[in-house]
Amino acid sequence: MPEGFTSNALPKNDKVDAWVIADHLRFGRLPHEMQETLIYDALRRLTRTCFHLVHEIARNKTYMLNQLYLKFSGLRQDNPFSDTFGATSIAVIEELDPGIIADIPLEELVEFLQEKGRNRFAEPEEIAKYLKQLARNSYRLDKVMADPVNLSLSVILSTIQHMESQVKRLDKEIERMMKGIPQTLTSVKGIGPVYAAGLIAEIGDIHRFDDHHALAKYAGLVWTQYQSGEYESENTSRMRTGNKYLRYYLVQASDAIRKHDTEYKAFYQKKYHEVTKHQHKRALVLTARKLVRLVHSLLRTKQLYTPKEERRE
Repeated sequence: MPEGFTSNALPKNDKVDAWVIADHLRFGRLPHEMQETLIYDALRRLTRTCFHLVHEIARNKTYMLNQLYLKFSGLRQDNPFSDTFGATSIAVIEELDPGIIADIPLEELVEFLQEKGRNRFAEPEEIAKYLKQLARNSYRLDKVMADPVNLSLSVILSTIQHMESQVKRLDKEIERMMKGIPQTLTSVKGIGPVYAAGLIAEIGDIHRFDDHHALAKYAGLVWTQYQSGEYESENTSRMRTGNKYLRYYLVQASDAIRKHDTEYKAFYQKKYHEVTKHQHKRALVLTARKLVRLVHSLLRTKQLYTPKEERRE
């Protein structure tokens, strides 16, 4: 576009309008409001892709556990390792089978566990003995089935590992983008750049929401009420509406915050012990609803979060 030339001098028709919009997008000649919208949209692409991959990883892990039952039923039912998908557990799954574990000398199995676990086990001999017990109690696969099951496990594990590496790529780019977005959500211990990005990307301009109730409704964190006369049910269900991405990041952030913040930890525990069924899920969703109020406040005021104990001081 020549110097001094403005789009106001152009005729008004669909073809010219499209050209002007493309020109503005190419060269960044956008109003401030549109620039902010583009940032939210760009961030949303990354956080929603991350959401998609995380759920695919969980689905593939479930599928892999089903395959593991065929190979090593005892390990699937009662894994002695804290993380089934940890390095040592995966090494056992990939490199050994119940027959080998049952027959291998205890000392060799202990050495194997120490090597794969990088000497982090306090009682490797006890774990080795328990693995042998699980191996003896597991049924053995027919040779015709063994190779296909092992290949299936290997392929699905490679898929999981690849997806996890891609999530790390996304996280790195999200963190880079978040450095240029002023916000105070990360002042809350437990909310990192990725969770903050997920919240900001889905909420957009916080002034769209008059109060935290409106934001909670947008996230789908509202509940139905069953009441007739003097009777009011204690069990109410969450309304199946709202932005699933925003709800996901609120719930994930709540799960992280409750492990660091005393106020949210106490609230979670209180809600956990109120019922006997679905305790964790219910308490976590209710904690997420509590978090909505804080998120709304921080985004509006742009103030740093102060934990409850520090507010008292």
